[in-house]
Amino acid sequence: MENPDNIKVTTLQDKLIEYGKSFIDELSANDSFRVKQLRKEAMNRFIEEGFPTRKNEHWRNSKIADMKSDHFCIENSNSFNNDIRHEFCCIIHDFDTEVVTITNGLFPNDKPLRTLDNGIIIGSTKAAMQKHTDLFDRYFGTCNVNDRNGYHDINTALWLDGFFIYVPKNTSGEKPVQIIKLVDNDRNPLIQTRNLIILEPGSKLQIVDCDDAVNQQSSLINAYTEIIVGKNAQLEIYKLQNLNNNTVLINTNIVRQLADSQMQSCTISFNGGMIRNNINVNLDEEGANTNIYGLYLTDKQQHIDNQLRINHNVARCNSNEMFKGILDDEATAVFNGHVYVAPDSQKSNAYQNNSNIILTSEAKINTMPFLEIYADDVKCSHGSSVGQLDREAMFYMRQRGISEANAKMLLMYAFAAEISNHINISQLHERIDDMIKKRLRGELSSCETCVLHCNTPKEYNFDIDLSKI
Repeated sequence: MENPDNIKVTTLQDKLIEYGKSFIDELSANDSFRVKQLRKEAMNRFIEEGFPTRKNEHWRNSKIADMKSDHFCIENSNSFNNDIRHEFCCIIHDFDTEVVTITNGLFPNDKPLRTLDNGIIIGSTKAAMQKHTDLFDRYFGTCNVNDRNGYHDINTALWLDGFFIYVPKNTSGEKPVQIIKLVDNDRNPLIQTRNLIILEPGSKLQIVDCDDAVNQQSSLINAYTEIIVGKNAQLEIYKLQNLNNNTVLINTNIVRQLADSQMQSCTISFNGGMIRNNINVNLDEEGANTNIYGLYLTDKQQHIDNQLRINHNVARCNSNEMFKGILDDEATAVFNGHVYVAPDSQKSNAYQNNSNIILTSEAKINTMPFLEIYADDVKCSHGSSVGQLDREAMFYMRQRGISEANAKMLLMYAFAAEISNHINISQLHERIDDMIKKRLRGELSSCETCVLHCNTPKEYNFDIDLSKI
């Protein structure tokens, strides 16, 4: 599909509106009736409202709100590179996973969807919509979105594909599902993926979700994931972000948890030009429990924006949020955490914390934890901190023969490890710890292989004489 020659556009928003008007019928030709309706409704909203600006409270401190560039390519930018599929290898040693690879937002045509022996379905969102229409329509577009905005709407209107995971009732994943999302395109692609994860009652699954860029070309990735965690189901999802400094990533996870369900999410941002993580969790039935962890390590002119909202919509639910960041050079960060406790949601427990280490006077963080409570029998707390490395701890270690560089490294690693220690997969935990050490040494950047750098495993040790402590 190519843009007609007579269309004159000046901004990305204009470009998307004209493209949507011209091709939305073609994009939705093989969609279910429900998806067609959602596409058209979202497109109409985007035409009326457009992208969010800094006038919107949730985007006030976000650099992404100022992005007006029209150089991102929409038409035919989502192409599948079969050579990359065969050349790319991502193996964590002694870590056996079900691997799903997506290149430029698309699945290969030969195996778009597969059903495992235990009934778990993994693969293409588009293929799942066409092959399992009733199941797909039952869940697609059902998660409540508090901060609906232009990025949500344009994704709903123009998505091409994404990943789909379905876990049947009382089924446990024998292996973690590892999703590898690659960007390999020299045309500055705009990639819009729509993902759907469904855990039926009593099911259990671990997911490792990796974002990686094959080259240094700029791109805009707008990813939207709906997650339904059924009654008594358990989900662990580990999100790893290591993109080049020319890439903009907008990652949105909308979660719905039912009675006595358990979810743990851990997002670790190693690299990326501009990253925004929108995480919205709805605790919709009693006994639901959610733990949301995050770590961001930024330097140069990188920008990271984490927007969290936990809705305690019913009584007797628990939530725990902990995000930590280390900022160097001229990096900037935003943390906006919002815990909402609805009326009559008694016996709710909510904890929220954001801690940051600033290594230079040029680095900046805007942090705002927030509680909105309409029930009186609850336990809720929140806090944030911004500071430098502890000088007394530095002095203590220096007096015991530890060099300044190693003392600084130890303090930063101990700070970051409080998040990585929540990774419950031992092999993944070890690899992420190695990556954190490498990133703190300034050695980790987006590479030409896997985000996990598994093909060339390397141990990172601190040269410290412990006998002097």
